[in-house]
Amino acid sequence: MIGETQLHSRDSCLAGLTTPRTAAALLSLGLLLSVGCDDGRPERVQVSGQVLIDGQPLKSGNLKFVPEGARPSTGRLDDQGRFKLTCYDGNDGVVLGTHRVQVSSYELAGPAKVRWLAPPQYADFRTSRLKYEITEATDDLKIELTWNGGKPFVMK
Repeated sequence: MIGETQLHSRDSCLAGLTTPRTAAALLSLGLLLSVGCDDGRPERVQVSGQVLIDGQPLKSGNLKFVPEGARPSTGRLDDQGRFKLTCYDGNDGVVLGTHRVQVSSYELAGPAKVRWLAPPQYADFRTSRLKYEITEATDDLKIELTWNGGKPFVMK
């Protein structure tokens, strides 16, 4: 008898969980929780691509996408010139809109000396003249730089 009472009592508890009303309530709660995952930050899209200088991959450096009135996104170049941009969290991309872009690539060449691997004008978004409109996610954005006949140089 004790076994039957326990079984009956357990079945009564489970019976309330399998009613259509309970199932609908649990489904609604799940939908509300999934919709509520907005982080309150501007919409972002993933952006990755490659930086080329005179047609060849720029093998090291950093870049920054600077939108008007929103948080910038940054990335680091790998040895193939490839990058992924981050705004708030790892590889979350950039906010939608127009971005001025800076690309800096240099190495230390001694005490107080820098060897520029890309022209210094690109290292500041105000002088780079690089501008990109981001309207959707992309994994193939090409950023093309040029030495205009110049080459890497050392500067004090």
